[in-house]
Amino acid sequence: MEYMGHTQTATYMTGPRQLTQATLPSIMQSSYKPFDTYPAPSPLRRSLTTLPWRPSTYYQTAQTNPTTAISKSMNEPLSTRNQLSQLDNIKVPPVFAASRNALYTRYTPNDWSSSNQTNYMSSDRVRSGAERVRLDTIRLCRETDDKTRRTQTDVGKKLGERIGDISFWKTELNHETDNMIAETNALNEAKRVLEKALAETENPLHVAQECLYHREKRQAIDLVHDNPEKELIREVDIIKRCQNKMRDIVDKSNVQIGLNRAAQHELEKDSGDKFAAQSLDETCHGMRNASRGLAFHNGVHRIDNTVSVPESWAKFTNDNIQRSQSERAASKHMRNEIESVLNACANEMWQEWNAVNVALTGRMQDTTDARNKLQTHLSKVLQEIFDMEKNIELLKKSIQDKVSPMQVAQTRLDTRIRRPNVELCRDPVQHRLVSEVSEISETVDYLQAQLRQSENTLQELLRTKSTLEQDLSVKNNSLFIDREKCLGMRKTFPMAPRVVSF
Repeated sequence: MEYMGHTQTATYMTGPRQLTQATLPSIMQSSYKPFDTYPAPSPLRRSLTTLPWRPSTYYQTAQTNPTTAISKSMNEPLSTRNQLSQLDNIKVPPVFAASRNALYTRYTPNDWSSSNQTNYMSSDRVRSGAERVRLDTIRLCRETDDKTRRTQTDVGKKLGERIGDISFWKTELNHETDNMIAETNALNEAKRVLEKALAETENPLHVAQECLYHREKRQAIDLVHDNPEKELIREVDIIKRCQNKMRDIVDKSNVQIGLNRAAQHELEKDSGDKFAAQSLDETCHGMRNASRGLAFHNGVHRIDNTVSVPESWAKFTNDNIQRSQSERAASKHMRNEIESVLNACANEMWQEWNAVNVALTGRMQDTTDARNKLQTHLSKVLQEIFDMEKNIELLKKSIQDKVSPMQVAQTRLDTRIRRPNVELCRDPVQHRLVSEVSEISETVDYLQAQLRQSENTLQELLRTKSTLEQDLSVKNNSLFIDREKCLGMRKTFPMAPRVVSF
């Protein structure tokens, strides 16, 4: 359909138009709907002939419903825009409204071509920039990968060298530690023999004090000041006369053992630190990019908690080794002194040793006799307890047997109460039932009193049993102390003419 005074731009169909999605802007693509889904345009809307010619004016669709008579009148040509404006007041069919809207809201072909050229140029420019970025990225990734690999290899080499240094010094420390442990054990053995000579043989103070200490653990009546205790105290008094000439060497040996252990502690601490450092460095040396347990530790490279340099690190270990060697030499000299002291005190306390053993043996015999008598009495008490428990069970059964007769008698009395009127007679039966209830009650009371007495007697027996068992336990404890604790360590005289040999 053509309008007068305007150039023909397109031929329009009276039916619904098929719009191509690519020819519309993005706004219309998202809001596009077919023509047949819109209602007929309102006759009061503003005429599109007054809108300016601009690309922002898009299509306004309308539903077509042509009629023959109106279509014929619309085919007549109009010559001017004023005639078009007069159509605003005329009811026109929807097909004419859609055609007129399409005429004034379309883009020009130049706009279409210009938009395509702009998209082409923008695509070329963006792709060129992306290609440059890709090439730069590939080159940068290769350079950084090579640099990171070289750095990682260098770090691994330095870690290997460090592990070698740690292994060397750790071997030296372990060797010196073994020597120090052997020397300390030898000095401990010499000191132990010296203390043994001081406390158990020539000077058996330790044995006597241990015996007195163990005998203090006797219980109750057995804690008596008997002959073995007197002999032990006398032995301690004799021993103390020999303590003055041996005390100094014992103190010196204790000091030397402390110095040895201090040096050994420093060696072991240094060796342990090196073992931990070597383990950590070996773990670091064995780490690869595919290792498990890797994680980010942000800011760890800014932490510097080092306390030494390689020179001071090596000097520290060397000083520990030299200190250990000096202490080992002093320890050997101390063992020679111990040997001379022990060889000077061989057989001084032999008689008192035997006297104490004889006294302990006599006391053990007395205690054994008392324990046997207690066991005899305890067995008798246990038998009596068994018999009394049987007696108590018999009394309880007898009391329980009286329950049914009592219930029968009381039930009979309760039943006879229900006799009517004059039949409620106090006959001999009534008298006998009443007396039966009283007799059963007195019998139960007597049985219960006897049961209480039996239970009290049983408690007395149990207390006696407990006392006998306690006394028996006291005697067994005393025998154990004298036989196992005291005589156990005094079976043989623990000193020979020459106890130590280095």
